[in-house]
Amino acid sequence: MPKMKTKRAASKRFRKTANGFKRGQSHRRHILTKKPSKRKRQLRREAGVHETDIGRVKAMLPFA
Repeated sequence: MPKMKTKRAASKRFRKTANGFKRGQSHRRHILTKKPSKRKRQLRREAGVHETDIGRVKAMLPFA
């Protein structure tokens, strides 16, 4: 039987917490001049993975 492997891209994007997984926000890479400061500031925070996607993230990170 082959070894279970972690999807390396997922391990860089998601972190396990006590209540699920955390992820970074999107829309923070470029074209920042037209976005208000409030929006950019709020995008700094990490968000939780939605409960409908937690199963998929667990499958990609079997050892988390």
